[in-house]
Amino acid sequence: MGLNKKSVNDINVKGKRVLVRCDFNVPLKDGEITDDTRIKAALPTIQKLIDDGGKVILCSHLGKVKNGPNEGESLAPVAKRLSEKLGKAVNFVSDYNVTGEAATQAVAAMKEGDVVLLQNTRFRGKEETKNGEAFSKELADLCDAYVCDAFGSSHRAHASVAGVTDVVRAKGGECAVGYLMQKEIDFLGNAVENPVSPFVAILGGAKVADKLNVIANLLEKCDTLIIGGGMAYTFLKAKGYEIGTSLVDEEKLDYCKEMMEKAEKLGKKLLLPVDTTIASAFPSPIDAEIEVSVVSADAIPADKMGLDIGTETAKMYAEAVKSAKTVVWNGPMGVFENPILAKGTIAVAKSLAETDATTIIGGGDSAAAVNQLGFADKMSHISTGGGASLEFLEGKELPGVAAADDK
Repeated sequence: MGLNKKSVNDINVKGKRVLVRCDFNVPLKDGEITDDTRIKAALPTIQKLIDDGGKVILCSHLGKVKNGPNEGESLAPVAKRLSEKLGKAVNFVSDYNVTGEAATQAVAAMKEGDVVLLQNTRFRGKEETKNGEAFSKELADLCDAYVCDAFGSSHRAHASVAGVTDVVRAKGGECAVGYLMQKEIDFLGNAVENPVSPFVAILGGAKVADKLNVIANLLEKCDTLIIGGGMAYTFLKAKGYEIGTSLVDEEKLDYCKEMMEKAEKLGKKLLLPVDTTIASAFPSPIDAEIEVSVVSADAIPADKMGLDIGTETAKMYAEAVKSAKTVVWNGPMGVFENPILAKGTIAVAKSLAETDATTIIGGGDSAAAVNQLGFADKMSHISTGGGASLEFLEGKELPGVAAADDK
């Protein structure tokens, strides 16, 4: 996978119209933004293009837009927050057509350093999500150069991520990545392509099925693979252990056996829980007080379920991280939303915070866990993409990365 891409530092945008694909998919409640992390993350790239005298046209999706364009999924709240953060007017084109007459006029009136925000790209439905040629061309017609800074969408070949770049390039324009994308490529991409050893990968989360290719790919690259979370119980059952009512993926038992054999053949360490925190049932609501006990991994009672790694396992996993030079972590060790079942995840987060290794958190739930538990500033890199970071860890080529010009 070619990772040496042109970035915003490599292109001259003075006087040019630059279309920037951002990730402004922020959570909203009653029309108000509840977490503006993604907007703040986009500011350095936007500011750089403003300072360099570009005419900055921003676009993004927000939400799934299942039932056509609607005010509830409009980017209007994003425009407001952006202009507060940038300290300047952001001209929001509220037209549901995204690239229609209103957008064309707004762009035509721009001066150097001006900022325009287009409406939600998913308001164009399948034209966006199926990489439609006409919509790709309409987006490209608005600009002279293109920058992708939406890592969270870079695994999807949508018009605003992939299709647009072909048209921009065909007319002699440059396509580059923004600072956010560059950081993801530097950390996540290189961790998988050229890791500094010893390389420890920690995988958690509920389902083995979600991480099949990640497990297979990381076993090739890492020295130690640590398994926790709900998916550990499928591995334990594949070893012949009784796992009670714990989460299990019956169809993946053979796969787990294969992976354990593969690790042995490659001389890699594959660590599984030696003890587990059990309860009678899944907590309802998820953060409800719950009675738990810790038992050996091969002694789970038939009527109990494992909901977190146990104390000995937490120590063992923390120990495995100590000597590492590179650590990639994707997926919590247990039901971390419940304080009683968050201990395993906290122990792993703490061990990553204390190590000198390059620590990379692969988006999604692990990023949420690290943020919630207050360890974020101790990590080398926290990925902004859930699905995108998983596909990067699988060694897949991401359309949004592939679409940028090589240096």
